[in-house]
This record gives sequence, C-alpha cells and structure tokens, in this order.
Amino acid sequence: MKCAAAAVVLLSLLSVGRSAPLSDCDSLVKPITISSEDMLGKWLYIGGSSDLPGSRSLGRLLSSVWLNITATTQSNILNIVQTQRTYDTCSSLVYNVTFENSTLIIDHSFYLKEVYLPTDCSDCLAVHEEITSGKDTFISFLLFSRGKSVSAAAVEMFKRQAECLQMPSPIMIDPNYEICPDDILPSEGLSVLNNLLEMKMVHRVGRFLDSIFDMFMN
Repeated sequence: MKCAAAAVVLLSLLSVGRSAPLSDCDSLVKPITISSEDMLGKWLYIGGSSDLPGSRSLGRLLSSVWLNITATTQSNILNIVQTQRTYDTCSSLVYNVTFENSTLIIDHSFYLKEVYLPTDCSDCLAVHEEITSGKDTFISFLLFSRGKSVSAAAVEMFKRQAECLQMPSPIMIDPNYEICPDDILPSEGLSVLNNLLEMKMVHRVGRFLDSIFDMFMN
C-alpha cells in the first residue's frame, strides 16, 4: 500500500495522444513564475501523465488524491501532506520540499525537480516533474485544482501541453469521487518514495501490469 501511495507523488496515468502544433508549444510549456504563498493550501488532483512504471495500472485503481501544503519556520521549506484513496483505502504521506525561484526540489536519495506551466483556470496548478534515481529518469505532468473539477477548456489546454511535452494524453480522475478525510496518520514519505524508485522488481512488475491494463482498458 505504501508503494502504491508513494507512486502518486511522481505519477500518473497514460494513454495515446496526437501531436500538438509546434507553433503553440513554446508558450504552452514555458514555466511560469509562482510564489511560495501561491503554493499554500489544499490542492485536489485532476489528472496526469507519467512514464513511471506502474503509473497506468495504478491510475485505474486511484480514485482521489489531495495535497495540503503549509509553510514552515524556514522560508524556503514547505511541508506537504498527501492523502490518496487507492484500492478503496485511504493512506497519507508527509514530506518536506525546498521551494525557491518558482521551483520545487526534493534532494534526497533521489532528485525531483518540479516547475509550473500556464493553465486556463485561475485556481489550477499544472506541474511538470523530472525525477532522477540512479541512472533512471522519469517525467510526470500533473494537474491540480482548488476544486474537484475544472473547465473543459482547462483540460484541453492541459492535454495540449502534454502533447507538446511528447507525453501520452493524460488520464483524468472522475470528479464524482469521495475525498479521504484529513485525520489519517501519515507515513514519512521520502523514504517510501526512495524505496519505490530503487526497487527494479517493482519497475518490472509495474510495466507488466501497465501492459495488462492497456490490453483490457484501451
């Protein structure tokens, strides 16, 4: 369960898409400026795309994710509590991140860099992540919002950005989901994430499960 929950931090969820016109891409994928104050508060996961092994199959079993981001006594450190419902069970992770110059960094046993792209809604966060663990590098593109759903225009822009990033078309969460409560005792998230990234057997199993889900779900 911890591995399934941890994958959501990096994750998500794939199928096949078409190429966006190159003329649109420069503006669509240019990182925006965002302050630490803009990051604070509760964010609900809307959908995403990732090449992390297992992300497709996990995405079929994932029904909700939300993040609560708070400030700490250090101006460049934010605290994140992440809660998700997987296999109809809620779990929670907690971890600290460095946030400076509109960039979120986790420099642990793995390295994660997160920047933010423009969106078509004022209360959305489009997240472009690059995760490096040993010789492996993974890319994720995720959409969060203050609410459970976003406009069709915002989703379309997000999908076009994924095309520009040469990622498969994102899979979006069904907005008619039940949010997990905020009183779940969280696990320390970074060690769980690192274990997930380092376990090559998990990668192989994840890719196998992805292929099975693709076979029956697409």
